[in-house]
Amino acid sequence: MHDARNIANILVRKAAEDGNTLTPMQLLKLVYIAHGWMLGLYGVPLIRNPIQAWKFGPVIPVLYYSIRQFRDNPVVGEIACEQNDPDLVLVETNLLEQIYAQYGGKSGIALSNLTHKEGSPWDRVFDEERYGVVIPNDIIQEHYAQLAE
Repeated sequence: MHDARNIANILVRKAAEDGNTLTPMQLLKLVYIAHGWMLGLYGVPLIRNPIQAWKFGPVIPVLYYSIRQFRDNPVVGEIACEQNDPDLVLVETNLLEQIYAQYGGKSGIALSNLTHKEGSPWDRVFDEERYGVVIPNDIIQEHYAQLAE
């Protein structure tokens, strides 16, 4: 499992290679979606950081607090993260390539809409009365496994 900020750095570099940029909203949603597909397809988590159900969708707090200063602007430069993160294995590298190809060109709003759908993991656990409810990996895995069918 990886630090979400390392996964975000990989996606930012991938976007830069293609002459594109990613906003914080896009990056948060892309890391979440990649984690979901890793769970749904392979049964193992991509990131080790908890994902919480916030008012505006699933959020990885450690990543959010590292990039929030960019607001609606592109994330530039390396996001500070743990240096002892393991290298990606081939299946993870391939998954991130596919996630970027499939979702990288979508706006933050479009990605947010995907993660807010009725019946989504966020929809199932979000509670306006309780801030920061963790979205369990088993719920994320079940959702993405169903999407894969």
